[in-house]
This record gives sequence, C-alpha cells and structure tokens, in this order.
Amino acid sequence: MTTKVTSIAGARSAARRYAVTAEVNTRLAVLYSLAVGLLLVIGLGAMRSASSVVGLELEGNGWAFFTRQLVALGVGAVAMVVAARVPYAWYRKAAVPIFVLSIAGLLAVLLIGDRDNGSQRWIDLGFAEFQPSEFAKFATIVALAAVMARKERVLHDIWHFVIPVVAIVGTTCLLIMLEPDLGTTLIVAAASFGVLAVSTSPLRYVMVTGLGGAVAASILAYAADYRFARVTAFLDPYADELGKGYQVLQGLGALGTGGSFGVGLGASRTRWGWVPNAHTDFIFAIIGEEIGFAGGLVIISLFTLVAVLGLIIAFRAPDRFGRLLAVGITVWITAQAVVNIGGVVQALPITGMPLPFISFGGTALVMAMGAAGVLISVARSGVSNRRSGAR
Repeated sequence: MTTKVTSIAGARSAARRYAVTAEVNTRLAVLYSLAVGLLLVIGLGAMRSASSVVGLELEGNGWAFFTRQLVALGVGAVAMVVAARVPYAWYRKAAVPIFVLSIAGLLAVLLIGDRDNGSQRWIDLGFAEFQPSEFAKFATIVALAAVMARKERVLHDIWHFVIPVVAIVGTTCLLIMLEPDLGTTLIVAAASFGVLAVSTSPLRYVMVTGLGGAVAASILAYAADYRFARVTAFLDPYADELGKGYQVLQGLGALGTGGSFGVGLGASRTRWGWVPNAHTDFIFAIIGEEIGFAGGLVIISLFTLVAVLGLIIAFRAPDRFGRLLAVGITVWITAQAVVNIGGVVQALPITGMPLPFISFGGTALVMAMGAAGVLISVARSGVSNRRSGAR
C-alpha cells in the first residue's frame, strides 16, 4: 500500500513539474515572438520612411521598396511559423543536405550571380533576387552544431575539432570572401565561435581558433583599399569629410538632429539623398532622426531582450544540439545588430551589414525570421537546467 501511495505521489509530482516546465517554455516562446514582432513592426515603419525617396529616384514609386519588404515579411512569417512547428531535432538529421545546398548556392553566385559595385552576391531568380550567403549563415550553424554534438565525447582530440571547423566554417567563409563580403564572413565566424564556445571542445582550442579568426579578419580588413578606407573613416571621419568619412558623418548628423524624441515619423531630412543606403545598412540613423534617442534605445533594448531570451532558451534546451543551435542563431542575430548599429554610431567600422528584422532585404529578412522560428521550436521543447544535462 505504501509503495502504491508513493508511486501516485511521485506521478503527481512529476506531472506538476511537467506542467510548470511547459508553462515556462510557452512563456519564453511567446516573449521571444513578441520581441521579434515588435522589431518587425518598427522595421516596416522605418522602411516606409527611409525607402520612399530612393524608391522615387530609382523606380518612380515611393512605395516600391516598402511593397517588396512587405512581401518578404509575408514569406518570412510563413517560414517562422513552419520553423516553430517543426521539431528542431529535424535539422540535425538534415544538416548535411542543408550545408551542401548552401555551398551549392555560394558556388552558383560566383558563377552566375549579378555583379554590383564590385561584388557578386545575388542570384536573379526572375521574380526575386536571392542572396546565398544569408542561407549560408543558418546552414553553417546547423552543420557545425550537428557535428559538435555528435563528436562531443571525442573533441579533446584536436583533429576531431580542427577538421569539422575547417571543412564547415573555413569553406563557407572562403566562398563568401570570394564574392567578396567581409561583413557576412565576420558574422558567420562569430556565430561559429559561439557554437564552439558552448560545445565540449577544450577551451584552449576554442580560444586559439578565435584568435586566429581575429588575426585573419584584421589582415582582410587591410588587404583591400575600400575596406581599409572604412577603417580609416571609422578612426577619423573628419579627415575626409566629403569622401571616406561622408557616410559616417551624415549618420551621426541624423542622430544628432533627432535629439531625445526625434523630428517626427516620416519627417527625416537625411533620407533625401544625404546618407547613402538609408533603407539598408544605415536605417538606424533614420530611426534615430525620426524618433530620437528614445526610439533608438527601444531598438537596442529589444535586441538585448532577443539576445537574453535566446541564451535562456539555449541553456534550457533538452540536448546538446539544441543548445548549440540556439546559441549559434542568437550570436548571429545579436552580432549583426551590434555591427550594424556600431557602424552607424561610429563605435565600429562600417561593414554594410543590414539590421536584422528592420533593414530592407528580402533574403535577409526571411532567413532571420526563419531562424527565429527555429529558436521558438527549441524554446517549446526546453526543460529546466537542473534536468537537462544538455546531452
């Protein structure tokens, strides 16, 4: 009788723990969805304002770029919902074909991609342009997370560590640099470093890899004249106010004009040809001008919330692969936001990276929303740290 009572009590206790865990998982998924949703809504408003002038200039329609972004948002919403519903463990099974597909895309863009301003980054599909490097970010994270999870017991052997890193991260970064695109290469490297940092790899291996990546990035930054110009503009934009430092100074001017609460929605003057790429990598400057420091602070706070929730989701993941996958995606989104905003406020050199969920760019928006959906899938499967074991 005692045994039976104990069994019933144990079952009830387990049921209560399961209910609490499920409730926490649901709240995390909802909070993450809301944070991303707010960024998307703000992004649409900012896009409408920032792209109206360039739309009139290039296509005679101030709504042209906004309409395209709205279509991409619709596709991204479908991708996000589907990714949130698919069990994240599926990506572990599909890691190889996903990675092979991304490499095929990177090779294809080098062969048949459209060349613009010295770069070859897009493939014209007729109905839209596709940027393979955006898909490569996600594919690299998935492939590296799958390999690191499978090899978690043998990563003390340096070759079990080095070979996957070189084959997966090295190959992706090399192909992206051939486009060339240093900014995306840095984001791929940062996300990969995040995956390695929370894997079972020895810390010395991870740190040496990170140091090697930093050295390589520094060499690449100085290897091309236009990249070197961005570094010098970051260090001293006033040395060439109408040349190398022009975009930086115009961005800072827009932020200064905005003051505390901005000049008003749709009232930006900087968008009238004063700052290049106002609707893409410098959209934060338009946001700061129109809704001021307060609006910029809201954007930064939302990205901080997305980062914190992403890490909580990662460390509640029920297995090693889920943890590595969630950390990689979180670092990708966070690092890209930091690099973009840092370039606008002159805290970092300009890299031309879009602001996730906000800047114009169909492939970037769809992939970021799809990745957010994968994180939601991990969140819905999460368990408490005490019970996970992350195996």
